[in-house]
Amino acid sequence: MSSEEMLMPRPVRDSQSEMAELVLPNDANPLGALLGGRLMHWIDLAGAMAAHRHSRSYAVTASVDHIDFLVPVRVGDLVILRSSVNRVFQTSMEVGVKVFVENYIADTAQHVASAHLTFVAVDAKGNRVKVAPVIPETEDQQRRYEDAGRRREIRRSELERRRKAKR
Repeated sequence: MSSEEMLMPRPVRDSQSEMAELVLPNDANPLGALLGGRLMHWIDLAGAMAAHRHSRSYAVTASVDHIDFLVPVRVGDLVILRSSVNRVFQTSMEVGVKVFVENYIADTAQHVASAHLTFVAVDAKGNRVKVAPVIPETEDQQRRYEDAGRRREIRRSELERRRKAKR
């Protein structure tokens, strides 16, 4: 694939990924609830899948926005993680991940957590590479695209504030 083809804009749907995990005893704390760190690991993996699909390159995690754990997840539950690229900024991408717990016996699903991660596309030597723009096609995708721009500005201003505080 030529570098021109690599940078052709692609729709959000091309990056959409879904991952399923069954919560096993090794994933849980002594109370039988899913460990927060395990869920964060799965969120990172789900986000990376969308980043890889969109960028068609290696992608490394640069940052994760805060995560709120909304409902407990228990041993035996099925966790569904859905991810897609919200917006591209030259070599970085914001990826949204939404997590659900599905009770396949009762046929119910609850929203567990959401997170926004930033991934940077790199080559085999770890050098940054440009990423094709993403094309939002639905109203929801357009909203997430615009929100990603605002979140980026917040992340940048916070980074600058921390840099100044170190001086």
